[in-house]
Amino acid sequence: MALAVGIAVTAVGCGKFLDVNESPNQPLVADVKLLLPSAQAATAHVLSNQFGITGGMWAQYWTQNPFSSQYRSQDRYNLQPSTSNNPWAILYAGALQDYKRVIENAGSLNQHAAIAHIMRAYTYQMITDAWGDVPLKDALNEGASLNIPYQSQKVVYDSIFLWLDRGLAILNPSSPNKVGSEDLVFHGDIDQWIRFANTLKLRAYLRISAVDPTRAAAGIQGLEDEPLLTSSAAIQYATSGGNENPLFSEILGLGRTQNLVASSTFLDAMKENNDPRLEQLYTKVTWDGVEDTIVGGLQGDFQNTPDFDYSFPSAATGGLGADNNSALAPVVLISEAESYFLQAEARARGWFTTGSAQTLFNNGITASFEANKIGSEAAAYIASADAAEWPGTLAAQIQAIITQKYFAMNGWQAFEAWTEWRRTGFPDFFDLSVQQRLGGKFPVRLPYPETEANTNGEFANVKHRPNSERLWWDIAD
Repeated sequence: MALAVGIAVTAVGCGKFLDVNESPNQPLVADVKLLLPSAQAATAHVLSNQFGITGGMWAQYWTQNPFSSQYRSQDRYNLQPSTSNNPWAILYAGALQDYKRVIENAGSLNQHAAIAHIMRAYTYQMITDAWGDVPLKDALNEGASLNIPYQSQKVVYDSIFLWLDRGLAILNPSSPNKVGSEDLVFHGDIDQWIRFANTLKLRAYLRISAVDPTRAAAGIQGLEDEPLLTSSAAIQYATSGGNENPLFSEILGLGRTQNLVASSTFLDAMKENNDPRLEQLYTKVTWDGVEDTIVGGLQGDFQNTPDFDYSFPSAATGGLGADNNSALAPVVLISEAESYFLQAEARARGWFTTGSAQTLFNNGITASFEANKIGSEAAAYIASADAAEWPGTLAAQIQAIITQKYFAMNGWQAFEAWTEWRRTGFPDFFDLSVQQRLGGKFPVRLPYPETEANTNGEFANVKHRPNSERLWWDIAD
């Protein structure tokens, strides 16, 4: 098992991004202040790069460019176990090991430990939502054993809630043990970390709401009077070498080859609603004599070479290889829009009892327009677009909320968009990839890493599973 033998994470590609340039007299304190940003950057790297690319294609924001070939396996739903080796190692041997060391070595820096508890919960949710049952207990034993048992998703989610509670119990804006700029997400703003932890709990309870509605309802009801995010939690990047957005760094590593192009699945849904966000998310091309239009390909139709160009992801989302501004795209952990949509769902289901679900829904749309720098156009869209109408039944309300959340997550939260589609079945307009090789089914999990099969003696108890096998919480029709 890669994490058990302490493999160094050499592929994170963010070494310069983690330079803190600090030489304090107390090495233990320095270690914690170096480890926290290292761990945060590792989590964000996988979220934007490996998970972001696969999630973006399986959420049908992007498809493979017919004029290149890097992600054909993703478009075929045919990822091999070896493709999971790198993200697994980065998350376990990199991010989780560093969060563990922050917690163990924090000493008086208890606010750093609190953040590490919360980010450990966030990272483990990424891991279990990607692979299902995963190593938990003894997973970070640093070589003590090569036989690391797997825990069920339910047990992993139990731990996620436990770590969030631990972090919240420690967080204290009045603590003299301040966190500074080494915190890449909120730069030491503890009030924001409280909001983040509560919002992450809300997300996690909604994730299990179909498989364990009683627990989800009770947990969400306990959050109603707690502060939630009203701005996005994100890591910012720069254009200097080693500090770029992780998706763009992948593109740079491939010689700026433009593999990702717009999927017609997403474009058709947005065009049907005359959605102005489309022009912020993709580049414009000339098609059929019409200039400044946005054109995408059928999902997975990369063997059909067109005689025109497809639109590319915009630099704002980090996916445009020819534009160095892609380096500046943030990695969003939880967006303001997502926070409002989570609250809207909780209110629609009756688990929040105050406020208006419709108002929260509209707030989510407005926050998405603002994130795309066209906030002034939100009101007109809400008043006119069919997809922005507030329906009268609960089932239709959930569909509207998740569909708008899907629109809002394009480019910045692709993995979460794919995950919410798995949980709810919305949006309901996905098309099977033209080149799919999964027996007419959609992919709903990542393959376990080849390194696990080769080195972890407990892997035989879980075995490689087809990409079409649902996770524990995934019971949507």
